[in-house]
Amino acid sequence: MSVTQFWAPYAWIDPVVESDVLITVGAEGTATEGRITAVTPDSGPAPAGATVLAGLTLPGMANAHSHAFHRALRGTVQVGSGTFWTWRDTMYRTADALDPDSYLALATAVYAEMALAGITAVGEFHYLHHAPGGARYDDPNAMGEALIEAAARAGIRITLLDTCYLSAGFGEAPNRHQQRFSDGDATAWADRVSALRPREHARIGAAVHSVRAVPADQIGTVAGWASERKAPLHVHLSEQTAENDACLAAHGLTPTQLLHQHGALGPRTSAVHATHLTDTDIKLLSSTSTVVCMCPTTERDLADGIGPARRLATAGSRLSLGSDSHAVIDPFEEARAMELNERLASHQRGHWTAAALLRAATEDGHASLGWSEAGRIERGALADFCTIALDTPRTAGANPRLGAETAVFAAGASDVRDVVVGGRTVVRDGVHQTVPDVGAALRASIAAVTT
Repeated sequence: MSVTQFWAPYAWIDPVVESDVLITVGAEGTATEGRITAVTPDSGPAPAGATVLAGLTLPGMANAHSHAFHRALRGTVQVGSGTFWTWRDTMYRTADALDPDSYLALATAVYAEMALAGITAVGEFHYLHHAPGGARYDDPNAMGEALIEAAARAGIRITLLDTCYLSAGFGEAPNRHQQRFSDGDATAWADRVSALRPREHARIGAAVHSVRAVPADQIGTVAGWASERKAPLHVHLSEQTAENDACLAAHGLTPTQLLHQHGALGPRTSAVHATHLTDTDIKLLSSTSTVVCMCPTTERDLADGIGPARRLATAGSRLSLGSDSHAVIDPFEEARAMELNERLASHQRGHWTAAALLRAATEDGHASLGWSEAGRIERGALADFCTIALDTPRTAGANPRLGAETAVFAAGASDVRDVVVGGRTVVRDGVHQTVPDVGAALRASIAAVTT
């Protein structure tokens, strides 16, 4: 079999933009299948047979935190008063309507929307394990398998972050909505999740939903499962001040301190949100090399607050980005929102370089999901990349030589024209190749669980 070649007039080869870049991908059936075997700048005109990527080519984006079913809430929960906790009640009603078939349809459409936005890998924070009321499906992992299959149909990679969720709060049994989330205890959770198997496009990780949802004496079981397998471990952390207050009342510790006490922090752990932290919390996260996943569009949508992203980065924490509730699916918006939020909070500009923000959306995001070989355009990396057009109303006039700046501060999801995953074209000229009408797929799958 012959190799596959892609030619880009401009490509961001971190930290610079190169011109006339020829990207060669290993042939099918070889040891380098789906990986970049050569990156050749200044290659001259596109050779015969090469796929031309018209615009600025970037590494594929990593959406490090997703709840796919939340996409069904977009446009229905953004108005009116309330808090995170009132929003959660609406979210539970949508969760109650899902089964493996309807979740497969919805997640396929959501992941296809992600692909259109340049996302080539998603971290799915998955806790809809069982049927409503807690009854087990014949396959106890039917819902997780639906998500893995959805990613395959949409053509992107997935890290299924199978989530342990056991309680409604400190010392409280699951409520009626949460019964389908619970395996009873962390040992039963570990037994079930151990039956999941990785695929070429899918890896299996773990998650502690939050310190309020996993009793303290069971956090170590989840962390130990992930550690034994060298798998990613994710956790919602201090998204709300109410969680901090309840944790202090129950344990005399902040959520960060409680996780540290039970061995749940470390370089394979990602703390999601981390909005309300103490100085001690920030030091613990940085000293343990714990990654922090910021989800700016969701954090503003839910009125969570502006997290201490700059302070975390200054302390040494790596940052990744996620779209979480999918009020917006746009990795460029997430990247610039982290900077713009900091400007609002500090009244100062320029807290990150555009390259650093883009790195959070690509290389660091992939690493947090266990795909350390992705997120870069270089020899040996997975052949996952996307191309943004340079002639749209948003990007026209931008200097392509300022690649990171153009991507982060000018472009948006609608400017993505081509997406390649493992050397296979998933999006071409703005059209998804296996889900050609993503809007129709979203409308149908959302209607099935909301009407």
